[in-house]
Amino acid sequence: MIKRTLYFSNPAYLGRTNDQMVIRLPEVEKNMEIPDKFKKDAIATIPVEDIGVVIIDHKQVTITQGLLAALLENNAAVIVCNDLHHPEGLMLPLDVHHVQQERFKAQIESTVPLKKQLWQQTVEAKIGNQAVMLKKAGHDPGRLAAFSKSVKSGDPDNLEGTAAHFYWSTLFKDHFGFTRDRNGVPPNNLLNYGYAILRAVTARSLVGSGLLPTLGIHHSNKYNAYCLADDIMEPYRPFVDDIVFRISSAGADCSELTIEIKKQLLSICTTDIHFEDEHSPLMVGMQRTTASLAQCFEKERRKITYPELK
Repeated sequence: MIKRTLYFSNPAYLGRTNDQMVIRLPEVEKNMEIPDKFKKDAIATIPVEDIGVVIIDHKQVTITQGLLAALLENNAAVIVCNDLHHPEGLMLPLDVHHVQQERFKAQIESTVPLKKQLWQQTVEAKIGNQAVMLKKAGHDPGRLAAFSKSVKSGDPDNLEGTAAHFYWSTLFKDHFGFTRDRNGVPPNNLLNYGYAILRAVTARSLVGSGLLPTLGIHHSNKYNAYCLADDIMEPYRPFVDDIVFRISSAGADCSELTIEIKKQLLSICTTDIHFEDEHSPLMVGMQRTTASLAQCFEKERRKITYPELK
């Protein structure tokens, strides 16, 4: 089932009645000139079980504890944005998998050689998708295609970094002064926003698969609470790049994250992705990826299932 992504950028009261999210608009309810019938019609309800991600991007959004508990119980990710309208915090459930303790144990006890092999697969998939993205953008992907076939266990030659330098210098070479930097010139701001949403989707899927999103297979920054999410999202980043490239190529003003641009970036959750044997929305496909990772930790399989950019 495709889960919904809800984005709130205006004042709202978010509560829960039975198993429904109830959305009320204070600007409507406090307006004495609006008839009661219209006020009643303005109240919206959404089944909590249909919700995958909730993004709160306004200081005057009020959410009840009962609704928060219901969202987390249904493995929804709740994202809170800061004053710059960028995702700042992420709330995830603590217990959503029936054999979570066993999977925690398998993850914690995973060997260094296994982690290196999993990281090799991850880098190969990432560079492979970057090569496809360059081809879609009208550039020669040959160099990246060669890199993706040369990655060794653990990527000791840092082909991920070498490929990234070539990729970014080529993909947005028509944008004067562009380098991939979190605080750099546009469309870095769009990339940052899209990656933040992708990170939340990844963390949500990891938790849903009974894994700890903190313990990575490669990333290990002690200040990073989502090292594993940052690892597993790597091959998915080009799907965000594809959306950003299409936005910028259409001539949109990327200097500001408008509502329309955010709407397009939020479509990452439902964008169609392809595996060898099927295609599915990204949020569904991510669950397949994280489930395969859990099986690798449990020694039931040897390879993570990653999608291919088309």
